[in-house]
Amino acid sequence: MRNDLEIRPVTPHLGAEVTGIRLADASDAEIAAVKTAFAAHGVLFFPEQRLSPDKLVAVTRRFGDVLRVPYVKGMESHPDVIAVLKEADERRISTFGGTWHSDFSFLPEPPDATLLQAAELPPVGGDTIWADQYLAYESLSAGLQRLLDPLLAVHTGWPHGTMGPGPDAAVSRSIKMVRNDPSADREVLHPVVRRHPVTGRKALFVNPVYTQRFADMSVAESKPLLDFLHAHCTRPEFQCRLRWQDGMMVMWDNRSTLHLAINDYDGHRRLLYRTTVAGAVPARA
Repeated sequence: MRNDLEIRPVTPHLGAEVTGIRLADASDAEIAAVKTAFAAHGVLFFPEQRLSPDKLVAVTRRFGDVLRVPYVKGMESHPDVIAVLKEADERRISTFGGTWHSDFSFLPEPPDATLLQAAELPPVGGDTIWADQYLAYESLSAGLQRLLDPLLAVHTGWPHGTMGPGPDAAVSRSIKMVRNDPSADREVLHPVVRRHPVTGRKALFVNPVYTQRFADMSVAESKPLLDFLHAHCTRPEFQCRLRWQDGMMVMWDNRSTLHLAINDYDGHRRLLYRTTVAGAVPARA
């Protein structure tokens, strides 16, 4: 492992910048160090990577199996890669990932991690924010923790339930929503509090996009507590924020974070390439 590998936290609890590494040709020892940092910080920022789609897929495989996600069409040349593109002339529309969520939490085995490589960026804006779900859980009262620990919640997709997409499901003409895995339409039960398989820590695992209700409860009965949790999960002190740099690659842990893409760059083109690391059935607390 090269001695210039450096890991610098960006907040006391969440996020770190990793320098002194070229992911495209990293050694096994360097990847092992990155995995250790990933477990500790949840979100890693890698400046100056400039990975092509081919290389991004190859790097993704160093961290696990590559997941071809449902509902979003991959690139024709690289079906495991999503081109997250918003053109300069696409104004006053939603942006891909513009609501707090954990990627594809409605799958029976939600993804472990997501990798995102910057290709073209606006001069300013288009930041991404993450929120630490370990801290979200640990800051709750002991009484509420005891209430939540045994609960299960219903997660659904396409994109907010099983009734199919609304007329505005495609956030831009470049993001193609396709029903390429109808099995993902079903309701899936996941723990409200999941135990991370690497760190052993407990994290909240609900989000306003895919979590519909608690098991054995109606939507109306679930709403007050879910609304509280969704607001609590994203408190500012749980967050870290990235101002993207040219060539930067980011990797985040979907098991212990939520994230949000900020849509404030109308009039400018933004292109990122995204891959996903397959996961496992969430473990109960």
